[in-house]
Amino acid sequence: MKEIAVDHNEGMEQISSSHDVALAEIQNFPGKYPKQIWALFFSEMWERFCFYGMRGMLTFFMVYQLGMEKGSANLQYGATQAWVYAFTFIGGLFADKILGFRKSLFWGGLLMITGSLILMFDPKAFFFLGIAFLVIGTGFFKPNISSMVGQLYRPEDTRRDAGFSLFYSGINIGAFFGGMLMIGIGKGQLFEHLIPENLRWNVAFGLVALVMTISLFTFLFTHKGLGPIGAPPIDYNKFRNKRWYQYAVYIGALASIPLIIIMVSNTRYTDYFMYFIGPFSLVYLAYEMRSLTRKENEKLVAALIFILFSVVFWAIFEQAGGSLSLYAAEHLKSDLAGLTVDPNIVNNSANSLFVILFAPLAGLFWLWLSQRKLEPNGIIKFGIGFLLLGLGFYTFFTDKFTSGTDGLASLNIFTLGYFVVTFAELALSPIGLSLMTKLATPRLQGFMMGMWFLASAYGQYVAGLFGADISPAENATPLQKLEVYSQGYHQFAIYAVIAGVMIIVISPLIKKLMHEVK
Repeated sequence: MKEIAVDHNEGMEQISSSHDVALAEIQNFPGKYPKQIWALFFSEMWERFCFYGMRGMLTFFMVYQLGMEKGSANLQYGATQAWVYAFTFIGGLFADKILGFRKSLFWGGLLMITGSLILMFDPKAFFFLGIAFLVIGTGFFKPNISSMVGQLYRPEDTRRDAGFSLFYSGINIGAFFGGMLMIGIGKGQLFEHLIPENLRWNVAFGLVALVMTISLFTFLFTHKGLGPIGAPPIDYNKFRNKRWYQYAVYIGALASIPLIIIMVSNTRYTDYFMYFIGPFSLVYLAYEMRSLTRKENEKLVAALIFILFSVVFWAIFEQAGGSLSLYAAEHLKSDLAGLTVDPNIVNNSANSLFVILFAPLAGLFWLWLSQRKLEPNGIIKFGIGFLLLGLGFYTFFTDKFTSGTDGLASLNIFTLGYFVVTFAELALSPIGLSLMTKLATPRLQGFMMGMWFLASAYGQYVAGLFGADISPAENATPLQKLEVYSQGYHQFAIYAVIAGVMIIVISPLIKKLMHEVK
C-alpha cells in the first residue's frame, strides 16, 4: 500500500496541474466527436472489462466455489452490486465537492487494482476483502468519467447523444471481452492447457489488475488534452490550507473497507443501508434545489422520474449476473447454431456483442426516422426500452418449451432473448446517461450522475431479491427447477410491460418538465 500511496500522490499532482487547453477550444471541435473522447473511451473500456467480467463471475463463483446456496448467492450478488453503484453516488459527491473528476478516477483505479491483486492471491480466503476494494474503487471511477464526457460538449450541442453512444460502445467492447475471458478462464473453458487447474480462478481475478493498469496509464498519458475538465473544484495551490480535504477522502475510503466487508458479507446490513441512502440523497437534492430557479428544479424533477423508472429496468435486466447466470450453468444446452459454446460465456457476452454490432444500426434507424420527422422523443424511447425488455424476458420464459425431461433448454432461444434485451438497453441506457448531463445544472453534474447510478444500486439490490425469490429448491428435479425460473421470467416480463406503458402515458408531463431539453 505504501508504494501505491506514493504513486497516487505523484499522479494526482500531475493530473491537477494540467489546464493546457481552454474549455471553449475543446467544445468548439469540428466533426462529430471531440478528440478527447477517445482517451475517455479507452479508459472506460478497460474499467468495464473489469466490472462486467466480475459481474459475470460473482454468483457462479459463490455457488460453485464458495458453496453458497443459490438464494443466498443471489442476495449476495444483489448486495455487492448495490454497494458498487451506491458508491458511485458517493464518489460523484466527493468529486463534485473535493477531488474533481480526474483525481477521483485515478484514486478509484488504484483501489480496483489493489482489490484484484488481493483476489488473485487467494480468491476464496480473501473474497470479501478484495470485493470491498473493488466496490469502493468502482464508486470513485465510474460516475466521474461519464461526467467528463458530458463536459466535452456545450449544453445545446446536438452531437452530445452521438458522443455518449460512442462512449457506450466502448463500455460494451470492454464488457464483451471481460464477460467472455474471465468466466471462461475461471471455468477452464478458455486457455485450459496454459493455466493450471488450481490457478484458473486466481488468473481470472488477476486480469482486473492488468487491464486497470492499462486504463490508468491511458488516462495519465492523455489527460492534459482535457484542459479544465475534471479539475478539482477548489484551487489547492491557492488554498493550501484546504488540501487536507483530499487526504480525508482518501483516508476515509480506506477506513471504510472493514465496514464494507461486514455490510457486503451480511445482506441484512445492506438492507439497512439501502433504506437510508435513497431518502438521504433525495433530502440532499431538495437542499441543493433551494438555490435553483424553478426551471432548473423542474428539469431535476424530470431527471428524478427517469431515475425512479430505471430502478425497475435494472432490477429485471440485472438478472444477467444473478439468476440467469445459474440458469445458464444448469439449464441450457451447449449448442449454439451448431457450435459448442459454454452457456455462461453466452450469458455474459451476448448482450455486449449485440450492442457492438447493432448500436450503429440503431443510431441509423433513429436518424432515418428523424429525417422523416417520425423519430420518437427520448421519453417514448425510454418506454419502448421497457416494452422490449418485457419481450426479451418473455422469450426467456418460452425457452422452457424446448426442454426435455433433463431440464435443458435451447441456447439458441436464450441467445434470441438477449438479442431482444439488447435493443431494450439501446433504447434506454445511452439516453439515460445523456439526459442526466442535460437536465442537471453544472454544479450538480456529478451528483445527478451519481443519482443515476444510485438508481442502478437499487435496481441491483431488487435484482438480488427477485433472483432469490425465483431460486428453486435444491432437492427439486431439473425440470421443476427450470419451471420455477421460467415462471419468474414471465412475471418480470409483465412488470416491464406495465412500466413501459406508464412512461408512454405520462410522457407529455415529463416533456413539459424538461423544457428545451430533448
